[in-house]
Amino acid sequence: QAYLSYSNIAALTHLAAKPGWEITKTLDNVRIWTLEEGAALSLKVEMQAKVPARAAFSLLCDFELRQRWDTHVRTCKVLQVVSEEEKIYHITSAPTTGHKPRDFVILVTQRQPCKPGDPYMVAVRSVTLSWVPPCSEFCRSEILCAGFQIHSNSSSSCTVCYFNQVTSGVMPYLAANLTGSSKSIEDTALECIKFLE
Repeated sequence: QAYLSYSNIAALTHLAAKPGWEITKTLDNVRIWTLEEGAALSLKVEMQAKVPARAAFSLLCDFELRQRWDTHVRTCKVLQVVSEEEKIYHITSAPTTGHKPRDFVILVTQRQPCKPGDPYMVAVRSVTLSWVPPCSEFCRSEILCAGFQIHSNSSSSCTVCYFNQVTSGVMPYLAANLTGSSKSIEDTALECIKFLE
């Protein structure tokens, strides 16, 4: 358990620090970056919010609030409280055209900054629970590495960076977006900012 928790945070830190991120879209308060490594695609969404970093952190680490700003999330419930800093959730998502709705069993690990200048972190990865097997109603999907880094800009503003190492399970939601035929990433980011503020 301690190893899973550590590796969850380490994987997000490693993804965020990788070189080669390319900016693909810029809006007023949102910038979208992608990183391609062979067949793997990672996504970074940078959002500016007029809210203290600590307040953004406390809202973003509670995944049960996620439906209030992320339209892809249909239901979210806590399966297990592992520790003060970790919970396991079951999330179901809305179906995309021609696909069954997907579900995810995820470990969410939260970390406050160790020293000034460090970001708040909310790291996400899929885990397997024997008592929550895949069911025929949903297509069980996997999150390799995702989450938020929240950097304080001032006492009343912060930069929220959302990362996702894209898997085939998440791809249907992003494919239309990255080709420009859908605005769901920007719309979700703007909803997130509105929710935080």
